[in-house]
Amino acid sequence: MDMKETMCVTGAGGYQASWVVKLLLSHGYKVHGTVRDPCDPKNVHLEKLEKASENLQLFKADLLDFEGLCKAIDGCTGVFHVACPLPSSSPNIQNPEVELVKPAVEGTSNVLKACTKAKVKRVVMVSSVAAVVLNPNWPKDQVMDETCWTDKHFCMAKANQETKVAGFNWYSLAKTEAERLALEYAEENEVEVVTVCPPLIMGPMLQPKINSSSMLLLSIARDGLEKMEYFDWTAVDVRDVAEALLLLYKNPEAKGRYICSSYSASTLVLIEKLKGLYPNHNYPKQISGEGFVCNMSSEKLHKLGWKNRPLEETLVDTIEDYYEKGLLNKP
Repeated sequence: MDMKETMCVTGAGGYQASWVVKLLLSHGYKVHGTVRDPCDPKNVHLEKLEKASENLQLFKADLLDFEGLCKAIDGCTGVFHVACPLPSSSPNIQNPEVELVKPAVEGTSNVLKACTKAKVKRVVMVSSVAAVVLNPNWPKDQVMDETCWTDKHFCMAKANQETKVAGFNWYSLAKTEAERLALEYAEENEVEVVTVCPPLIMGPMLQPKINSSSMLLLSIARDGLEKMEYFDWTAVDVRDVAEALLLLYKNPEAKGRYICSSYSASTLVLIEKLKGLYPNHNYPKQISGEGFVCNMSSEKLHKLGWKNRPLEETLVDTIEDYYEKGLLNKP
């Protein structure tokens, strides 16, 4: 490997992106990370990563700031597009199609155009299984693979029925449109694009502020809820996603999109596993409702050599991290 090879990671201070930065630095890469404000204290954890002082440079660049992206991506041979351009104020938006979907697509377009300008070798983009699973025409008894796409019209119809303005269906639509644009862009331009579709991402945090996906496990172990809604879920360890992204960058055989999912279970199974590991926490007292099982396959990714941690390891590492950060008290 060329030890001087430089990679760009968009949204470097975020939950998933921070682990990507850490992994790249540990492999000897130089890293350009885009953040909204390099001086913001919430990005200090990046500066504390091993080898960060000599090999990490943070750039002020919003995904809708094309010139800022060009500066960050200039000189890079690879780009990991991890940032999600959905605004943090999304629950207060008035027009989700304009304020959520459009920025997601335009942000991805800006990253790809900047990559073309910089003659980047390969782009690995984080999408989501939200761009896979909302397809009413997919046979119910058939495992979902990379050929399954969320149906735009079905998704829009569901989104318009949501009580929350910026709920899951709008997020799904944004992810679907952005991923389709990325793969179509690659066909028409001289840049390789590989996309990764993870489900719920779990695992320890590097960033100081808890992210939304980590709140689920924390609320189960901490909040003593009287009632919790039943759901079937698929999940993956944040560190395994980072490993998948680097694998797809380095492997010349990697093409198209990849589902990156490790576990399928239900609320009940998750709680029982946690009780077995940490029996004295304040778990939900009642589970209500019913869900649906969403079977999907990561076989395409496994064939390239990707391996995932067992669920128990993810749960233990996450709970111990919550203890260390003071988010959860030891019983």
